[in-house]
Formats: sequence, structure tokens, C-alpha cells
Amino acid sequence: MTARRILRLSGADTVTFLQGLVTNDVDKLDQGLVYAAILTPQGKYLADFFLARDGDDVLLDVAEELADGLVKRLSMYKLRADVQIADSGLNLQRGSGDAPEAALPDPRHGEMGWRMYSDAPASDDGTDWDAIRVAHCIPETGIELTPDSYILESGFEVLQGVDFKKGCYVGQEVTARMKHKTELRKGLRQVVVEGETPAGTEIVANGKPVGTLFTQSGGKGIAYLRFDRAKGDMQAGDATVRLA
Repeated sequence: MTARRILRLSGADTVTFLQGLVTNDVDKLDQGLVYAAILTPQGKYLADFFLARDGDDVLLDVAEELADGLVKRLSMYKLRADVQIADSGLNLQRGSGDAPEAALPDPRHGEMGWRMYSDAPASDDGTDWDAIRVAHCIPETGIELTPDSYILESGFEVLQGVDFKKGCYVGQEVTARMKHKTELRKGLRQVVVEGETPAGTEIVANGKPVGTLFTQSGGKGIAYLRFDRAKGDMQAGDATVRLA
């Protein structure tokens, strides 16, 4: 399981503060977990995370590798807002079987199970998350999601990670333009993989770069592709790749 840090945001301005920064509608917190991202002003990915209500506070569940940078970014935007950001001291428990009473469904896809935050040690029920992610083309922090990513190319609309009616947030103008004024020419797709090759291997077709192969499981994988070149058999190192 990817190491996670659970931050606590408190203060009277917390929800308003987040609403002006993140890609999803923070008012949905009353309905359960909210999956969202924070972007650069140019619309590129900085971090993805889950938000959850905890009384008057908001818990923010982010990959450990991104936590320090995210805290720094949030603090930069905070200015005079009544918002405090601190480690919560809580841990993530996660599974795909019967959910504990306090657990919340992962909003990205029904098969991604549940998440729960408590004082208990971090735990995972042994679910093959990579297999589920590959089956439904769900990107992972630090693998498919990188500083070069655009969230619409990464499937955030299908994953309930962006709201186009909520109003402005950082990077919103670029994201909205990609949604309404252009047809996506690149993005994540599920592929069939014959053979083995490391995640991050370049995909080539007819001597031209097509994209990159990432997570693989059960003969399939998630690839970032340039759609006009992703045709027929393609090569990724020693593996043969084709659209699923």
C-alpha cells in the first residue's frame, strides 16, 4: 500500500479555502469522501488526495511523498484565512471486503473498496489494487500521475475527481478549455501487454514514440498514449502492446 499521510485542516475558513483551490466541489463532503487534486496555474497536476469530514475539520489523505510539498503549497495560498494545517496523527485502513461502520466508499470506482481513518495502525486487507486499477484504468500517485499530467487526460472526470459547475479553482481555466473546446488527443488507456517490461517504458510504433506503459497486471496495463499513433501492435521494450 502506498504510504499515506492524513492531514487535518481546521478553522472557520477551511471549506471556503479548499473550495477555491481544488478541482472538486468541497460541499460534497457531507455525502462522503471527495476525491480531488490541486493543480498549477497552468492546469498541470501537483497532487491528488481524498477529503473527509471529521466534525468541523477536514481530513486530507495524500501520498506521503507529496505531503510536505502540498502543505507548503496550501500554506502559500492560506494568507490571512482562518485555516490551520497539521498532521492528524490518524492512519489509513483500507479494504475491498465488508466495510467497518466508520469506513467511507472510495468515490473513484465501486471496486476500489473503502477507506477509514483512525488511531489504529495503517492496514490493508491484501486486495490486489493494481489489478483493479488496471481493469478500470485508474491512475496512481507517482506512477501514472506525475507533474506532466493533465487531470482530464488522466480520467478524473470518470473518477469523480473534478466538478465543472463549482466555480473557479487554481488551473480551472485550462481544465475547462480542455473539456469544452478541444478533443483530447492524448490520455490514459487500458492496453493488452504480451511479455514483460518495467513500468515507465516508452511505447513505440513504426519507429515513432506513442506513449508510455505504466502499471501492468494479468496481461493488461495502463498506458499514456498519443491516440493518433496508437494503432495495431506497438512495442514497449521486450513487450508487445495493443489497445484493449
